[in-house]
Amino acid sequence: MSLEAELANAQPERIEIQGVTKSYTTQRGTVVALDNVSLKVGEGEFLCLVGPSGCGKSTLLNIIAGLDEPTSGRALAAGESIRGPGRDRMVMFQEHALFPWLDVIGNVLFGLRLKPGLNRKERNEVARYYLHLVGLNKFEHANIHELSGGMKQRVALARALAPNPRVLLMDEPFAALDALTREQLYGDIQRIWEARRKTIIFVTHNVREAACLGDRVLLFSPNPGRIRAEFIIKLPRPRDINSIELAHYSTEITATLKGFNSASGKEASE
Repeated sequence: MSLEAELANAQPERIEIQGVTKSYTTQRGTVVALDNVSLKVGEGEFLCLVGPSGCGKSTLLNIIAGLDEPTSGRALAAGESIRGPGRDRMVMFQEHALFPWLDVIGNVLFGLRLKPGLNRKERNEVARYYLHLVGLNKFEHANIHELSGGMKQRVALARALAPNPRVLLMDEPFAALDALTREQLYGDIQRIWEARRKTIIFVTHNVREAACLGDRVLLFSPNPGRIRAEFIIKLPRPRDINSIELAHYSTEITATLKGFNSASGKEASE
């Protein structure tokens, strides 16, 4: 039984994609970014979407976030059709998108505007809790320009978590960081996931990163964007991205991806 089936049996479905196709009209004709994609994500699952550029994984994330609409098919959150952004789904992008005129805690408090029913004291308490969770409790009044790239992404993560969304959507959030900083953040995000058990959908083109973080990895291929394979990562947490066991998974995923690329190249030449 796949992890998807196990999660569906054990937990309610948080996200469901039903036959989603997304196409764009360009000067060169119609481009199909996603072609009849279906998947289910269980409550509290850490799902990674991996594949080369142009395979539709970020497009799918935008549809789940409510920032884009499918050409056909449906996207649902907790059984309800997604018709736009919602407090239950927060997005963390590759660029931190922090406000430079606000200090660290000010940026996190800005995210809390999406959460009604809190007074000023409660908002500050929530903001400080999440800054502590990401290891920045000593930097709450620092200016954004004073922070390293990794620290900025931690602030962005705290801001995304502060409204207490059910789903965290992460679009290559560590791609612009150096290797050492990424490795530290891999540990941080696993620790935070263990503590809060959010449903996380994480987009990446880094196979080893996907194997390190995900319960399940879905492999996408482009032209058009489709799910080509599923991998269940049965490793205990926390995971070390440099471990031999994890390398076996990343090697398997990479070999599968190369096989699809070779097949696509052969079809194109025929």
